[in-house]
Amino acid sequence: MELTTIWFILIAVLWIGYFVLEGFDYGVGMLLPVLGRDEAGYVGPGEATKARTSPEGGPHSGETRKRQMLSSIGPFWDGNEVWLLTAGGATFAAFPHWYATLFSGFYLPLLLILVGLIIRGIGLEYRGKVDSRVWRVRMDWMIIIGSFIPALLWGVAFTNIVNGVPIDANMEYVGGFWNLLNPLALLGGLVTLSLFLTHGALFIALKTDGQLRHDARALALKLGAGSAVLAVLWLVIMMARNGNAVSWILAILAALTFVGGLFMAWKGREGWGFTGTFVTIALATAALFVALFPNVMPTTLADGLSLTVENASSTQKTLGIMTVVAVIFTPIVLLYQSWTYWTFRKRVSGHHIPTGVHHAAVTEETAVKEHSPS
Repeated sequence: MELTTIWFILIAVLWIGYFVLEGFDYGVGMLLPVLGRDEAGYVGPGEATKARTSPEGGPHSGETRKRQMLSSIGPFWDGNEVWLLTAGGATFAAFPHWYATLFSGFYLPLLLILVGLIIRGIGLEYRGKVDSRVWRVRMDWMIIIGSFIPALLWGVAFTNIVNGVPIDANMEYVGGFWNLLNPLALLGGLVTLSLFLTHGALFIALKTDGQLRHDARALALKLGAGSAVLAVLWLVIMMARNGNAVSWILAILAALTFVGGLFMAWKGREGWGFTGTFVTIALATAALFVALFPNVMPTTLADGLSLTVENASSTQKTLGIMTVVAVIFTPIVLLYQSWTYWTFRKRVSGHHIPTGVHHAAVTEETAVKEHSPS
């Protein structure tokens, strides 16, 4: 197998890892106003002054539920973003022409994604730094918006990458921002948005306890029903336009595992339900990359030039050095992340949440306490 093909596969694996791991982070963030309420009424962002039937910080309050949700991703979210950074760096080194065309043509949506990731990180890290309800509401909105923007725009971006964009004979993108917001791309954005919401709801059901666990599982089933319709429609269109036999098989398997995951969630088996959405996102992403190969960015212009793994790649020497580095360091990263998930594998219950705002920061220190047995 040629090095160009190997690195195309490795980049696909990095994107799969990013979407299956960071996907549930996005889902948890977007679900704060839906699941972050007490058992007697809504107390999400925008209604911070609404009277509560249970005191803030109590075992059944909306604040405790939010902190349960955020603590469930506290040890993981920043590590999950490493997959994105590595995918971008690998693309820059292995396929510089792909990187140049992609980041220049998709500059505005990628900038919006970057801004979203920044404000989400600020919200997660600084939510508990100030003893003020207004402050926490503002940080909640930063988390919600910072999760929504990437969840939507990644679907838009990858739909355009696989379906083709206007690239001229000089390998330069000659379209505009509005070319990227075509109906099929927007459908792709809704698919990733709904999939990540379902994925996040099942992660909350898997990682929390009490009423929040049951609410998250019930919500995942409702979200999953709508997501399934959108995903099947989108995959059928994408595979009909760009697919081959292997990508069709992967897409069908993705649909089956999604249905199986929702069924297991309905039966109360959150672990298998989360595994179902995990595998679904992985298979759907793999189907897109298989449909894309050997192109990396096809053109829609008759006189344009599609970028392929051959004409967009670095030299063989560069790819060879990168392969040696990847063989050494990839297992180390995988072992470290596996250890992290194993260490913080326990559920986060309401009684694990300490009272007082100064304990509310989403950090590894508080996550250790909140994941430990009582």
